[in-house]
Amino acid sequence: MACSATAKIIHNPLVLSSSRSAEKSESCCKISGPNSFPGSKFLGNKLFYANTAISAASRRSGAVVAVSSEVVKEKKVKASSAVANLLITKEEGLELYEDMILGRSFEDMCAQMYYRGKMFGFVHLYNGQEAVSTGFIKLLKKEDCVVSTYRDHVHALSKGVPARQVMSELFGKTTGCCRGQGGSMHMFSKEHNVLGGFAFIGEGIPVATGAAFTSKYKREVLKEDCDEVTLAFFGDGTCNNGQFFECLNMAALWKLPIVFVVENNLWAIGMSHLRSTSDPQIWKKGPAFGMPGVHVDGMDVLKVREVALEAVGRARRGEGPTLVECETYRFRGHSLADPDELRDPAEKAHYATRDPITALKKYLLENNLANEGELKAIEKKIDEIVEESVEFADESPVPARSQLLENVFADPKGFGIGPDGKYRCEDPKFTEGTAQV
Repeated sequence: MACSATAKIIHNPLVLSSSRSAEKSESCCKISGPNSFPGSKFLGNKLFYANTAISAASRRSGAVVAVSSEVVKEKKVKASSAVANLLITKEEGLELYEDMILGRSFEDMCAQMYYRGKMFGFVHLYNGQEAVSTGFIKLLKKEDCVVSTYRDHVHALSKGVPARQVMSELFGKTTGCCRGQGGSMHMFSKEHNVLGGFAFIGEGIPVATGAAFTSKYKREVLKEDCDEVTLAFFGDGTCNNGQFFECLNMAALWKLPIVFVVENNLWAIGMSHLRSTSDPQIWKKGPAFGMPGVHVDGMDVLKVREVALEAVGRARRGEGPTLVECETYRFRGHSLADPDELRDPAEKAHYATRDPITALKKYLLENNLANEGELKAIEKKIDEIVEESVEFADESPVPARSQLLENVFADPKGFGIGPDGKYRCEDPKFTEGTAQV
Protein backbone atom coordinates (compact mmCIF):
# COMPACT_ATOMS: atom_id res chain seq x y z
CA MET A 1 0.00 0.00 0.00
CA ALA A 2 1.41 3.39 -0.98
CA CYS A 3 1.96 6.02 1.66
CA SER A 4 -0.82 8.58 1.65
CA ALA A 5 1.37 11.45 2.83
CA THR A 6 4.23 13.07 0.97
CA ALA A 7 6.80 10.32 0.65
CA LYS A 8 10.33 10.44 -0.65
CA ILE A 9 12.85 7.97 -1.93
CA ILE A 10 16.42 8.98 -1.33
CA HIS A 11 19.24 7.17 -3.05
CA ASN A 12 22.91 7.89 -3.46
CA PRO A 13 23.45 10.78 -5.86
CA LEU A 14 25.56 10.18 -8.94
CA VAL A 15 29.10 11.45 -8.62
CA LEU A 16 29.46 13.63 -11.70
CA SER A 17 32.10 16.06 -12.81
CA SER A 18 29.40 18.69 -13.31
CA SER A 19 26.94 17.36 -10.77
CA ARG A 20 24.91 19.38 -8.34
CA SER A 21 26.30 20.11 -4.94
CA ALA A 22 26.14 17.29 -2.42
CA GLU A 23 23.29 18.97 -0.60
CA LYS A 24 21.26 19.50 -3.76
CA SER A 25 22.02 16.07 -5.17
CA GLU A 26 20.72 14.28 -2.10
CA SER A 27 17.39 16.05 -2.15
CA CYS A 28 17.08 15.91 -5.93
CA CYS A 29 17.20 12.16 -6.21
CA LYS A 30 13.72 11.59 -4.83
CA ILE A 31 10.27 10.56 -5.71
CA SER A 32 7.89 13.02 -4.17
CA GLY A 33 4.22 13.79 -4.46
CA PRO A 34 1.27 14.97 -2.41
CA ASN A 35 -0.86 12.16 -3.78
CA SER A 36 -0.19 8.46 -3.42
CA PHE A 37 2.51 7.53 -5.90
CA PRO A 38 3.68 3.92 -5.74
CA GLY A 39 7.43 4.17 -6.05
CA SER A 40 9.69 2.50 -8.52
CA LYS A 41 12.26 -0.08 -7.63
CA PHE A 42 15.41 1.81 -8.50
CA LEU A 43 17.86 -0.54 -10.14
CA GLY A 44 21.28 -0.51 -8.62
CA ASN A 45 20.21 1.48 -5.57
CA LYS A 46 17.41 -0.91 -4.57
CA LEU A 47 15.30 1.39 -2.45
CA PHE A 48 11.55 0.91 -2.09
CA TYR A 49 8.62 2.63 -0.50
CA ALA A 50 7.89 1.46 3.01
CA ASN A 51 4.68 -0.55 3.11
CA THR A 52 3.53 1.16 6.25
CA ALA A 53 1.19 3.99 7.16
CA ILE A 54 2.61 7.33 8.23
CA SER A 55 1.40 8.87 11.45
CA ALA A 56 -0.13 12.33 11.64
CA ALA A 57 2.98 13.55 13.44
CA SER A 58 5.16 12.25 10.65
CA ARG A 59 3.01 13.99 8.08
CA ARG A 60 3.45 17.31 9.88
CA SER A 61 7.18 16.85 10.21
CA GLY A 62 7.65 15.70 6.61
CA ALA A 63 9.42 12.51 7.68
CA VAL A 64 11.39 10.66 5.03
CA VAL A 65 10.30 7.08 4.50
CA ALA A 66 12.62 4.61 2.78
CA VAL A 67 13.54 0.96 3.05
CA SER A 68 16.99 -0.27 2.21
CA SER A 69 17.74 -3.31 0.13
CA GLU A 70 18.78 -5.24 3.23
CA VAL A 71 15.28 -4.99 4.71
CA VAL A 72 13.72 -6.08 1.47
CA LYS A 73 16.09 -9.03 1.17
CA GLU A 74 15.01 -10.39 4.54
CA LYS A 75 11.35 -10.35 3.60
CA LYS A 76 11.21 -11.07 -0.09
CA VAL A 77 14.37 -12.07 -1.88
CA LYS A 78 14.64 -15.51 -0.27
CA ALA A 79 11.27 -16.44 -1.71
CA SER A 80 11.98 -15.10 -5.16
CA SER A 81 13.75 -16.75 -8.03
CA ALA A 82 16.14 -14.91 -10.32
CA VAL A 83 13.59 -15.02 -13.13
CA ALA A 84 10.83 -13.56 -10.97
CA ASN A 85 13.07 -10.59 -10.14
CA LEU A 86 13.60 -9.63 -13.77
CA LEU A 87 12.13 -6.26 -14.64
CA ILE A 88 11.24 -7.13 -18.23
CA THR A 89 10.46 -10.15 -20.34
CA LYS A 90 12.63 -11.23 -23.25
CA GLU A 91 10.14 -9.78 -25.75
CA GLU A 92 10.06 -6.46 -23.94
CA GLY A 93 13.84 -6.34 -23.70
CA LEU A 94 14.32 -6.97 -27.40
CA GLU A 95 11.70 -4.35 -28.26
CA LEU A 96 13.48 -1.76 -26.11
CA TYR A 97 16.86 -2.65 -27.59
CA GLU A 98 15.58 -2.45 -31.16
CA ASP A 99 13.97 0.94 -30.59
CA MET A 100 17.10 2.38 -29.00
CA ILE A 101 19.33 1.02 -31.75
CA LEU A 102 16.97 2.51 -34.34
CA GLY A 103 17.18 5.92 -32.68
CA ARG A 104 20.98 5.88 -32.42
CA SER A 105 21.62 4.52 -35.92
CA PHE A 106 19.14 6.92 -37.49
CA GLU A 107 20.73 9.93 -35.83
CA ASP A 108 24.23 8.81 -36.81
CA MET A 109 23.05 8.59 -40.40
CA CYS A 110 21.49 12.04 -40.14
CA ALA A 111 24.90 13.44 -39.22
CA GLN A 112 26.42 11.86 -42.33
CA MET A 113 23.67 13.15 -44.59
CA TYR A 114 23.83 16.65 -43.09
CA TYR A 115 27.55 16.96 -43.75
CA ARG A 116 27.00 15.67 -47.28
CA GLY A 117 24.57 18.52 -47.93
CA LYS A 118 21.39 16.43 -48.02
CA MET A 119 19.78 18.36 -45.15
CA PHE A 120 19.52 22.06 -44.51
CA GLY A 121 18.91 24.33 -41.55
CA PHE A 122 19.45 23.22 -37.97
CA VAL A 123 19.51 19.51 -37.12
CA HIS A 124 19.50 18.55 -33.43
CA LEU A 125 20.45 14.95 -32.68
CA TYR A 126 19.27 12.75 -29.81
CA ASN A 127 22.34 10.55 -29.24
CA GLY A 128 22.65 9.58 -25.57
CA GLN A 129 19.05 10.33 -24.61
CA GLU A 130 17.45 7.21 -26.15
CA ALA A 131 16.48 5.70 -22.79
CA VAL A 132 13.97 8.51 -22.22
CA SER A 133 12.15 8.24 -25.55
CA THR A 134 12.11 4.44 -25.52
CA GLY A 135 11.30 4.12 -21.82
CA PHE A 136 8.21 6.28 -22.14
CA ILE A 137 6.87 6.04 -25.67
CA LYS A 138 7.03 2.25 -26.06
CA LEU A 139 4.45 2.03 -23.24
CA LEU A 140 1.89 4.06 -25.17
CA LYS A 141 -1.04 3.02 -27.32
CA LYS A 142 -1.44 4.31 -30.86
CA GLU A 143 -4.24 6.65 -29.71
CA ASP A 144 -1.98 8.34 -27.15
CA CYS A 145 -0.35 11.63 -28.12
CA VAL A 146 3.28 12.76 -28.09
CA VAL A 147 4.40 16.39 -28.26
CA SER A 148 8.09 16.95 -28.85
CA THR A 149 10.73 19.66 -29.20
CA TYR A 150 13.19 20.53 -31.96
CA ARG A 151 15.08 17.32 -31.00
CA ASP A 152 12.19 15.24 -32.30
CA HIS A 153 13.36 12.61 -34.81
CA VAL A 154 13.64 9.79 -32.28
CA HIS A 155 10.36 10.61 -30.55
CA ALA A 156 8.64 10.20 -33.92
CA LEU A 157 10.44 6.92 -34.59
CA SER A 158 9.56 5.52 -31.15
CA LYS A 159 5.89 6.40 -31.74
CA GLY A 160 5.88 4.37 -34.95
CA VAL A 161 6.45 6.91 -37.72
CA PRO A 162 8.35 4.94 -40.42
CA ALA A 163 12.05 5.77 -40.73
CA ARG A 164 11.65 6.47 -44.45
CA GLN A 165 9.03 9.15 -43.72
CA VAL A 166 11.21 10.84 -41.11
CA MET A 167 14.29 10.75 -43.34
CA SER A 168 12.32 12.07 -46.32
CA GLU A 169 11.10 14.95 -44.19
CA LEU A 170 14.67 15.75 -43.25
CA PHE A 171 15.55 15.71 -46.96
CA GLY A 172 12.63 18.07 -47.67
CA LYS A 173 10.84 15.58 -49.94
CA THR A 174 7.12 15.13 -50.63
CA THR A 175 7.19 11.62 -49.15
CA GLY A 176 8.11 13.02 -45.73
CA CYS A 177 5.63 12.90 -42.88
CA CYS A 178 4.94 16.64 -43.46
CA ARG A 179 5.36 16.51 -47.25
CA GLY A 180 8.75 18.18 -46.89
CA GLN A 181 7.34 21.36 -45.34
CA GLY A 182 8.32 20.69 -41.72
CA GLY A 183 11.93 19.61 -41.78
CA SER A 184 14.01 18.51 -38.84
CA MET A 185 12.28 20.51 -36.10
CA HIS A 186 8.64 19.96 -37.07
CA MET A 187 7.90 16.25 -37.29
CA PHE A 188 4.14 15.66 -37.31
CA SER A 189 1.99 12.60 -37.96
CA LYS A 190 -1.77 12.59 -37.54
CA GLU A 191 -1.80 8.84 -38.09
CA HIS A 192 0.58 8.20 -35.18
CA ASN A 193 -0.63 11.09 -32.99
CA VAL A 194 2.71 12.85 -33.04
CA LEU A 195 1.50 16.42 -32.60
CA GLY A 196 4.68 18.05 -33.71
CA GLY A 197 8.17 19.06 -32.91
CA PHE A 198 8.47 22.75 -31.99
CA ALA A 199 11.38 25.02 -32.82
CA PHE A 200 10.89 27.40 -29.88
CA ILE A 201 11.25 26.00 -26.38
CA GLY A 202 8.03 25.76 -24.43
CA GLU A 203 5.80 25.98 -27.52
CA GLY A 204 4.69 22.37 -27.35
CA ILE A 205 3.63 22.32 -23.69
CA PRO A 206 0.34 24.23 -24.22
CA VAL A 207 -0.43 22.05 -27.25
CA ALA A 208 0.12 18.92 -25.15
CA THR A 209 -2.05 20.34 -22.36
CA GLY A 210 -4.79 21.01 -24.89
CA ALA A 211 -4.55 17.46 -26.23
CA ALA A 212 -4.88 16.11 -22.68
CA PHE A 213 -7.91 18.36 -22.11
CA THR A 214 -9.46 16.93 -25.28
CA SER A 215 -9.10 13.41 -23.86
CA LYS A 216 -10.73 14.42 -20.58
CA TYR A 217 -13.54 16.23 -22.39
CA LYS A 218 -14.27 13.19 -24.55
CA ARG A 219 -14.50 10.97 -21.51
CA GLU A 220 -16.34 13.19 -19.05
CA VAL A 221 -18.53 15.38 -21.27
CA LEU A 222 -19.08 13.39 -24.45
CA LYS A 223 -19.15 10.12 -22.46
CA GLU A 224 -16.85 8.41 -24.92
CA ASP A 225 -14.74 5.41 -24.00
CA CYS A 226 -11.50 7.39 -23.94
CA ASP A 227 -8.43 6.76 -21.79
CA GLU A 228 -5.89 8.50 -24.01
CA VAL A 229 -2.73 9.93 -22.45
CA THR A 230 -0.45 12.72 -23.66
CA LEU A 231 3.30 12.95 -23.17
CA ALA A 232 4.92 16.40 -23.30
CA PHE A 233 8.68 16.26 -23.84
CA PHE A 234 10.87 19.29 -23.20
CA GLY A 235 14.30 20.17 -21.87
CA ASP A 236 15.75 21.74 -18.75
CA GLY A 237 16.09 25.09 -20.52
CA THR A 238 12.30 25.27 -20.88
CA CYS A 239 11.57 24.97 -17.18
CA ASN A 240 12.03 28.65 -16.43
CA ASN A 241 9.51 29.69 -19.10
CA GLY A 242 6.00 30.89 -18.36
CA GLN A 243 4.14 28.32 -20.46
CA PHE A 244 5.62 25.55 -18.32
CA PHE A 245 4.22 26.94 -15.07
CA GLU A 246 0.86 27.90 -16.55
CA CYS A 247 0.32 24.44 -17.96
CA LEU A 248 1.41 22.66 -14.77
CA ASN A 249 -1.26 24.71 -12.99
CA MET A 250 -3.98 23.92 -15.55
CA ALA A 251 -3.11 20.23 -15.69
CA ALA A 252 -3.21 19.86 -11.90
CA LEU A 253 -6.35 21.97 -11.53
CA TRP A 254 -8.27 19.90 -14.08
CA LYS A 255 -6.52 16.56 -13.37
CA LEU A 256 -5.56 16.18 -17.00
CA PRO A 257 -4.18 12.85 -18.33
CA ILE A 258 -0.71 14.17 -19.14
CA VAL A 259 2.88 13.39 -18.19
CA PHE A 260 5.38 16.25 -18.34
CA VAL A 261 8.74 14.67 -19.23
CA VAL A 262 11.78 16.88 -18.65
CA GLU A 263 14.80 15.63 -20.59
CA ASN A 264 17.39 17.34 -18.41
CA ASN A 265 20.60 16.90 -20.39
CA LEU A 266 22.23 19.51 -18.11
CA TRP A 267 22.85 22.03 -20.89
CA ALA A 268 20.57 24.56 -22.60
CA ILE A 269 22.66 25.01 -25.77
CA GLY A 270 25.84 26.29 -24.07
CA MET A 271 24.35 27.33 -20.73
CA SER A 272 24.80 24.95 -17.81
CA HIS A 273 21.54 24.12 -16.04
CA LEU A 274 23.25 24.73 -12.70
CA ARG A 275 24.12 28.31 -13.64
CA SER A 276 20.76 29.30 -15.08
CA THR A 277 18.26 28.01 -12.50
CA SER A 278 17.82 29.22 -8.93
CA ASP A 279 16.77 25.73 -7.85
CA PRO A 280 18.04 23.10 -10.31
CA GLN A 281 15.81 20.38 -8.87
CA ILE A 282 13.11 20.53 -11.53
CA TRP A 283 11.06 17.67 -10.07
CA LYS A 284 10.22 19.86 -7.05
CA LYS A 285 8.05 22.09 -9.23
CA GLY A 286 5.52 19.24 -9.51
CA PRO A 287 4.50 19.09 -5.82
CA ALA A 288 4.35 22.91 -5.80
CA PHE A 289 1.37 22.61 -8.17
CA GLY A 290 -0.18 19.58 -6.48
CA MET A 291 1.18 16.78 -8.65
CA PRO A 292 3.86 14.12 -8.04
CA GLY A 293 7.39 15.13 -8.94
CA VAL A 294 9.87 12.40 -9.85
CA HIS A 295 13.61 12.39 -10.49
CA VAL A 296 14.99 9.39 -12.39
CA ASP A 297 18.27 8.33 -13.96
CA GLY A 298 17.59 9.08 -17.62
CA MET A 299 20.56 7.02 -18.75
CA ASP A 300 18.89 3.77 -17.65
CA VAL A 301 15.93 2.71 -19.79
CA LEU A 302 14.67 0.23 -17.17
CA LYS A 303 14.50 2.90 -14.46
CA VAL A 304 12.81 5.30 -16.87
CA ARG A 305 10.35 2.62 -17.96
CA GLU A 306 9.41 1.76 -14.40
CA VAL A 307 8.67 5.39 -13.51
CA ALA A 308 6.84 5.81 -16.83
CA LEU A 309 4.63 2.79 -16.09
CA GLU A 310 3.29 4.46 -12.96
CA ALA A 311 3.06 7.98 -14.39
CA VAL A 312 1.24 6.86 -17.55
CA GLY A 313 -0.93 4.54 -15.48
CA ARG A 314 -1.97 7.38 -13.17
CA ALA A 315 -2.94 9.54 -16.14
CA ARG A 316 -4.88 6.71 -17.78
CA ARG A 317 -6.78 5.99 -14.55
CA GLY A 318 -7.85 9.63 -14.34
CA GLU A 319 -5.62 10.43 -11.37
CA GLY A 320 -4.01 13.45 -12.98
CA PRO A 321 -0.62 14.63 -14.23
CA THR A 322 2.94 13.81 -13.19
CA LEU A 323 6.18 15.75 -13.64
CA VAL A 324 9.15 13.48 -14.37
CA GLU A 325 12.70 14.82 -14.49
CA CYS A 326 14.97 12.45 -16.44
CA GLU A 327 18.60 13.36 -15.88
CA THR A 328 20.31 12.44 -19.13
CA TYR A 329 23.07 13.67 -21.45
CA ARG A 330 23.46 14.34 -25.15
CA PHE A 331 26.57 12.89 -26.73
CA ARG A 332 26.79 15.51 -29.49
CA GLY A 333 26.66 19.30 -29.56
CA HIS A 334 23.41 21.21 -29.32
CA SER A 335 23.03 20.89 -33.09
CA LEU A 336 25.23 19.71 -35.92
CA ALA A 337 26.33 23.33 -36.33
CA ASP A 338 27.64 23.39 -32.74
CA PRO A 339 31.37 22.60 -32.33
CA ASP A 340 30.61 21.59 -28.70
CA GLU A 341 33.57 23.40 -27.18
CA LEU A 342 31.88 24.65 -24.00
CA ARG A 343 31.35 21.37 -22.16
CA ASP A 344 34.17 19.88 -20.11
CA PRO A 345 35.81 16.95 -21.98
CA ALA A 346 35.97 15.04 -18.70
CA GLU A 347 32.22 15.44 -18.27
CA LYS A 348 31.57 14.15 -21.79
CA ALA A 349 33.91 11.21 -21.24
CA HIS A 350 32.16 10.34 -17.97
CA TYR A 351 28.75 10.16 -19.60
CA ALA A 352 30.11 8.20 -22.56
CA THR A 353 30.83 5.38 -20.09
CA ARG A 354 27.14 5.42 -19.11
CA ASP A 355 25.80 4.83 -22.62
CA PRO A 356 22.16 3.69 -22.15
CA ILE A 357 22.34 1.23 -25.06
CA THR A 358 25.47 -0.44 -23.69
CA ALA A 359 23.81 -0.70 -20.27
CA LEU A 360 20.68 -2.37 -21.66
CA LYS A 361 22.73 -4.77 -23.77
CA LYS A 362 24.70 -5.78 -20.67
CA TYR A 363 21.48 -6.37 -18.73
CA LEU A 364 19.97 -8.53 -21.48
CA LEU A 365 23.09 -10.69 -21.78
CA GLU A 366 23.76 -11.07 -18.06
CA ASN A 367 20.17 -12.10 -17.36
CA ASN A 368 19.99 -14.51 -20.32
CA LEU A 369 17.21 -12.51 -21.96
CA ALA A 370 19.11 -12.46 -25.25
CA ASN A 371 22.32 -13.73 -26.80
CA GLU A 372 24.87 -11.96 -28.96
CA GLY A 373 23.42 -13.47 -32.11
CA GLU A 374 19.95 -12.08 -31.43
CA LEU A 375 21.28 -8.62 -30.69
CA LYS A 376 23.49 -8.59 -33.78
CA ALA A 377 20.48 -9.64 -35.87
CA ILE A 378 18.57 -6.61 -34.54
CA GLU A 379 21.50 -4.32 -35.33
CA LYS A 380 21.71 -5.70 -38.87
CA LYS A 381 17.96 -5.26 -39.35
CA ILE A 382 18.14 -1.63 -38.21
CA ASP A 383 21.13 -0.91 -40.46
CA GLU A 384 19.08 -2.11 -43.41
CA ILE A 385 16.07 -0.01 -42.39
CA VAL A 386 18.18 3.14 -42.06
CA GLU A 387 20.01 2.53 -45.35
CA GLU A 388 16.69 1.98 -47.10
CA SER A 389 15.30 5.18 -45.60
CA VAL A 390 18.17 7.16 -47.14
CA GLU A 391 17.70 5.55 -50.55
CA PHE A 392 13.96 6.21 -50.39
CA ALA A 393 14.43 9.84 -49.38
CA ASP A 394 17.11 10.45 -51.99
CA GLU A 395 14.92 9.09 -54.79
CA SER A 396 11.75 10.87 -53.67
CA PRO A 397 10.62 14.04 -55.51
CA VAL A 398 10.96 17.54 -54.13
CA PRO A 399 7.73 19.49 -53.56
CA ALA A 400 6.30 21.42 -56.49
CA ARG A 401 6.35 25.21 -56.33
CA SER A 402 2.58 25.15 -56.11
CA GLN A 403 2.89 23.55 -52.66
CA LEU A 404 4.76 26.55 -51.28
CA LEU A 405 1.76 28.36 -49.80
CA GLU A 406 -0.32 25.30 -48.89
CA ASN A 407 -1.03 24.89 -45.18
CA VAL A 408 0.16 28.44 -44.53
CA PHE A 409 -3.01 30.51 -44.78
CA ALA A 410 -6.45 29.49 -43.56
CA ASP A 411 -7.90 30.94 -46.78
CA PRO A 412 -5.27 30.61 -49.51
CA LYS A 413 -7.44 32.61 -51.92
CA GLY A 414 -6.95 35.61 -49.68
CA PHE A 415 -3.29 35.73 -50.51
CA GLY A 416 -1.84 32.59 -52.02
CA ILE A 417 -4.26 32.25 -54.94
CA GLY A 418 -5.02 35.07 -57.36
CA PRO A 419 -8.33 35.98 -58.98
CA ASP A 420 -7.49 33.73 -61.92
CA GLY A 421 -7.33 30.71 -59.59
CA LYS A 422 -3.58 30.28 -60.03
CA TYR A 423 -1.00 30.36 -57.27
CA ARG A 424 0.54 33.80 -56.98
CA CYS A 425 3.93 32.19 -56.38
CA GLU A 426 3.83 30.98 -59.99
CA ASP A 427 3.80 34.62 -61.13
CA PRO A 428 7.41 35.74 -61.80
CA LYS A 429 6.51 39.21 -60.58
CA PHE A 430 5.49 37.73 -57.21
CA THR A 431 8.89 36.22 -56.57
CA GLU A 432 10.52 39.48 -57.72
CA GLY A 433 8.41 41.39 -55.22
CA THR A 434 6.79 43.59 -57.88
CA ALA A 435 3.37 41.92 -58.11
CA GLN A 436 0.27 43.80 -56.98
CA VAL A 437 -1.19 41.89 -54.00
